[in-house]
Amino acid sequence: MERELEQRIPEILSAISFNTHQKLKYELTEGGVILFQGDSITDKDRDWNSVKYSSPQNLGSGYAFLASEILLKNYPEKKLKIFNKGISGDKVYQLFNRWETDCFAIKPDILSILIGVNDFGHTLNSVNKYKGSVAIFENDFRKLLNLTLERLPQIKLIIGEPFGLKGLKYITDDWYPEFDKYRAASLKIAEEFNTLFIPYQEIMDEAQKIAPASLWSEDGVHPTFNGHKLMAQAWLKASQLL
Repeated sequence: MERELEQRIPEILSAISFNTHQKLKYELTEGGVILFQGDSITDKDRDWNSVKYSSPQNLGSGYAFLASEILLKNYPEKKLKIFNKGISGDKVYQLFNRWETDCFAIKPDILSILIGVNDFGHTLNSVNKYKGSVAIFENDFRKLLNLTLERLPQIKLIIGEPFGLKGLKYITDDWYPEFDKYRAASLKIAEEFNTLFIPYQEIMDEAQKIAPASLWSEDGVHPTFNGHKLMAQAWLKASQLL
């Protein structure tokens, strides 16, 4: 079944228009630096202590690793330096708090950010007791990107849409319609900053026409290995780096 799902990923992605999100064309440069940022979906078991870029220890075992593996294999002459600095549980303000060491010190040419599921999900969690809102999410995200462009004016940005798969452990009816506002805010930010946008929710919705949600996600938030494969291929198609 896993092999069959992998073979059908191109079919899933062919149904996604990517539309106006794909007006930009990013290019790989020799010695170029790519940075993946976000929460547990990006983190995916990476070694936080690893300083060796472009390695399984640094990149983890999820979509960031899978996309990087293809880039490194296809473009060995580029000598790319690829980092994963995703941290499980993070929200936008927590990215901001560690941006000096986990972004500016790395000086990426291309910065990919997937964030937002915790910005909403933790407001429903009695343990986290987070008092966020979609306005806070949007304003924090805008502040983060403005600072990033101020410090790294030539940087190329890729924003991933936060997503959820209904009917699994974490994604209950309580998530809607409020969570949709966070998805819309991420697209609004991408359009405002004229950057590439990956419509992960649309992609996951399309994937569920082929196979049940449980084959793409463990709990509605965290992808299965097939889910990560789908995300990696979506990232490569959206970024047009292949």
